[in-house]
Amino acid sequence: MERIKTAFRRLGYRIKHWFSQERAIFLVGVGLCLIWTWGAISAMSRNWELEQRLIARQNELSLLQLEIESLELENQYYASEEYQELAARDLRNKIADGETLIYLPANSDFAKHKHENIIVKEEAEEPTNFEQWMSFIFGM
Repeated sequence: MERIKTAFRRLGYRIKHWFSQERAIFLVGVGLCLIWTWGAISAMSRNWELEQRLIARQNELSLLQLEIESLELENQYYASEEYQELAARDLRNKIADGETLIYLPANSDFAKHKHENIIVKEEAEEPTNFEQWMSFIFGM
């Protein structure tokens, strides 16, 4: 029984000296600093994610605006007299005043394969990075 009392006294002494008022205030201060740091880091990461989303949306918006502009230009082209004349000539075989329409026969086999016999010179291979450095340093 005496041992148990002694053990409890030792435990009480350690708790009393370990959890003094100064240490308790220090631990509370450290805890508050950790909580503040955690909050600041989480806020910064959330701001970064939101900024990335904003940049992606701005890029998407600029791409869509470019598409709209190109479609508007395309609509203007289709509404122009030049396109209407070209479409009428192509689709309905219309001709302008003073022009004649000539139907040509299909190309012969010789004409179709005329350019296949030409040998194309192979492009010179680009030197490797090491060879470029050697040429730069030693003038080779």
